[in-house]
Amino acid sequence: MLEGMGRDEMRAADADRQAVADKLKVALDEGRLELHEYDDRLQRAYAAKTYGDLNVLLIDLPTAGLVGSRPSPGAADIKHPTAEWLRHVWGSWASAVVFTTAIWLVSSLVSGGVQYFWPIWVAGPWGVFVVWQTITGLSTGQPRKMVEERERLALAKERKRERKALAAEAIARGELPPKPEKQEQPKNHEDPESKNKTS
Repeated sequence: MLEGMGRDEMRAADADRQAVADKLKVALDEGRLELHEYDDRLQRAYAAKTYGDLNVLLIDLPTAGLVGSRPSPGAADIKHPTAEWLRHVWGSWASAVVFTTAIWLVSSLVSGGVQYFWPIWVAGPWGVFVVWQTITGLSTGQPRKMVEERERLALAKERKRERKALAAEAIARGELPPKPEKQEQPKNHEDPESKNKTS
């Protein structure tokens, strides 16, 4: 029975209603809702039966998200965005230094003596650039921006997937016409009438 049921038709729990009430309160505090809108939506939230009833109350609030949807990938796992951003910035530099040092070490062992440590010319200038990138990135809030952009893209992807699923369900119920099949274009785009005239 649940297989044919869309997520919006599934029953919401008390915790879901409370989560929506909390999000509406945040929207009121941010000035996104007027007091009468907040009161109206709050009453509708506590009376809601399904996820669809709750999501209608949040759909025009940009930061609210949908009730009952899967959390955005990686959003809950990012507890230290600065550490992740630093790994991202310094990762390629560290890999290059390890790789060039390994080449230097092997060539020193093969030659039987310690050679000039040329990887310093890779590590040094690039390292200075990465230090500068780190300082400017931390001062402009790049770790937070990276996380926000990832969450925005994940939410947009999730909403697109949900819209497709809802459209497919509406087509299956006969509420929307089926999408036309893509017709293959003929490889030869010549006008058949002009072809007949020439022959």
